[in-house]
Amino acid sequence: MLPNFKTNLDDIKLKITDIANGLLEANTLILAALTDCDQEKFAQARGHIKNVGSRADEIDNAIIKVLALYTPEARDLRQVIAYLKITNELARACSNTRSFIRGFTGVCKELDGVTVTEYAVPMQTATVSAITNTLSMIACDDEDEIQEIYNDVLIEESKTDDLYEMVERKLSNQANDQQSFEKFHKMLRALRKSGKIASRSISMANLLVYAKIGGNFHN
Repeated sequence: MLPNFKTNLDDIKLKITDIANGLLEANTLILAALTDCDQEKFAQARGHIKNVGSRADEIDNAIIKVLALYTPEARDLRQVIAYLKITNELARACSNTRSFIRGFTGVCKELDGVTVTEYAVPMQTATVSAITNTLSMIACDDEDEIQEIYNDVLIEESKTDDLYEMVERKLSNQANDQQSFEKFHKMLRALRKSGKIASRSISMANLLVYAKIGGNFHN
């Protein structure tokens, strides 16, 4: 690997990690805010994912420059391509996080404590774990460990899907008129965003497996 190429790639990796850390911090704060609908923590969470679009564009431009200057091959090329796609997934995960905050703060006062404790909190806990595990893959170079971490991300994302299906059934069964149906629909739409954030983690984890081990892209 050429020295200048490595320097540029390390800088790109650092900027990607910085956005991913902000995503993790935001979702960790959301988890802490869920139980008592803490508006201050929700506001703090928003602060960790500000200007992600422009930051992702800056990374993409740096990646295009690297491709033009160094024409990398083999694993180096896989890494660059993976980083180019990861910035998009990060931007989408941050957008999902903002949507979750906006949607949940609009309905959290109407949610009963059992729904929050048994479904919303475990869903968000799994989402935070998925992001944490995916973030750890960025710095990992051991192929076996990368595969193990990837499997952990799959498990956490699966938990969010299972919990969403459970809370969807529960709230649907409780909706006995148009007014309650609309209220529960808003709740479900907000909670679904937590699962979508975990899905974005799976996409990023797939790309990191591709970058460091090889194989094919997975959706």
